[in-house]
Amino acid sequence: MSKKTALISDFDGTVSDSDFFWKVVDKYMDEAALEPWRMYLAGRLTHFEALKRIFSQIRVPEADLRNFIKEIKIDSHFQEAAGICQGQGIPFYICSAGCDYYIKILIGGIIDCYGINLIANHGTYTPQNGLEMSAPAGRFYDAAVGVSKKAVVEFLQGQGYRVIYAGDGLPDVAAAQVADVVFARDMLLEKCRKQKFSCKKLNSFADICQYLLKEEG
Repeated sequence: MSKKTALISDFDGTVSDSDFFWKVVDKYMDEAALEPWRMYLAGRLTHFEALKRIFSQIRVPEADLRNFIKEIKIDSHFQEAAGICQGQGIPFYICSAGCDYYIKILIGGIIDCYGINLIANHGTYTPQNGLEMSAPAGRFYDAAVGVSKKAVVEFLQGQGYRVIYAGDGLPDVAAAQVADVVFARDMLLEKCRKQKFSCKKLNSFADICQYLLKEEG
């Protein structure tokens, strides 16, 4: 293959089987707590600010929250994909408009073991203040969602990489539009098909593993 390859994946609903946001809302929130989300849908708050306000309302012992987070399922082929990337020298990035607090609880060991690059909003938790989220500074900052996944794609392309992108939601659309290869599911898949730009349906990371082994092997 003429170009070196990099892999970027969303986390919530892509690496994980469901969004932390919706699981925490179902577990700990009432209807009133979702007002920031309604404001976001109405265009009166950014995605980042809506999540920040909702996450800050969590009020449980940290051990309980961590145990709840650990119940979230991770794609059974995710670690295999990380191993293929490591073995073939393919940079692997996880880019999330969510929060590194729960991502590290779920896959921190895999991130460290396989040298995965995590770019996400930062989070700290106390029962008094909830899950406090802050956006990262630097070249990948985006005021609307905290992290510009599109900027990560374009940065890697600028370094000469052919970028494979995997995602499932609205914050993934801009990145998918500029990526070289797209694996999509759910809302991202619908958007790709509606806007008629090329993508592959993502059933699981097994699809990405097969693609990497075929294209890079």
